[in-house]
Amino acid sequence: MGDRRIGVAVSDASGTLARPLKTIERGKSDTDAVEQLRALITELAGEDDIGSVIVGMPSRLDGSPSPQTKRISTMVSLLAARLAIPVFTQDERLSSREAEERLALREKDWRKRKAKLDAAAAAVILQDYLDARSLSGSSQEDTAKSDTQEETE
Repeated sequence: MGDRRIGVAVSDASGTLARPLKTIERGKSDTDAVEQLRALITELAGEDDIGSVIVGMPSRLDGSPSPQTKRISTMVSLLAARLAIPVFTQDERLSSREAEERLALREKDWRKRKAKLDAAAAAVILQDYLDARSLSGSSQEDTAKSDTQEETE
């Protein structure tokens, strides 16, 4: 959940592959941003079964909390209180860099890449969550379908 944009990604029905969905321009306040996300997730839930929401949690490269960590944690709590499905967090370190590298392979125009970056980074975060869950042998019934992502640009 960034200051300007929020990237959104979804997984396939099996909870195996993540793909970028869209980038939304966020409201002026954190509460507005949470409400925008709640509305989008509610809309998506009307179209598909959503098992959980994954939010990218910012931290420093060494894993210690960043200035944004507490703010995003508060926003996650607000979102979780407004949804009937579980909300989990996933480390988002280097997700934007990985997304930029992937986009650069297909799109040479940096303006077009920038427009897609937030959603692509959300897909990286969601894929990391799905992969970690798969590796841990989790037998949870929920499949992650929606992800929001913090951009620090």
